[in-house]
Amino acid sequence: MVQYVATHLDATFAALSDATRRGVLEQLGRADASITDLAEMFRMTLTGMKKHIAVLERAGLVITEKIGRVRTCRLGLGGLEEEAAWIEQYRQVWDARFDALDTIVDELKRQENIDGQTSGQ
Repeated sequence: MVQYVATHLDATFAALSDATRRGVLEQLGRADASITDLAEMFRMTLTGMKKHIAVLERAGLVITEKIGRVRTCRLGLGGLEEEAAWIEQYRQVWDARFDALDTIVDELKRQENIDGQTSGQ
């Protein structure tokens, strides 16, 4: 049986899998915001937003700082370079596969044209 080890990629993709969390990241890309403000923007409970923020924090996508009674959120420092590199690796694999498929389709079309010309004579 394969042993599964959680990685940074797993945490990031899990965090990005939710539309609300992606929306939070978009909002924080514009300006820092308190958890309360984010909860209001997304029309959800404070508890619900805290859970979303916790997932984003575990992935390193968001950093929170408590100042007095307010917890302010901002984008994390890490960026998505590792995740982008992982995606790029698979994009290159798929590009190569599609190029190979294009070659096969072109060859089949060429062969079909040759067969059509010889049978039409």
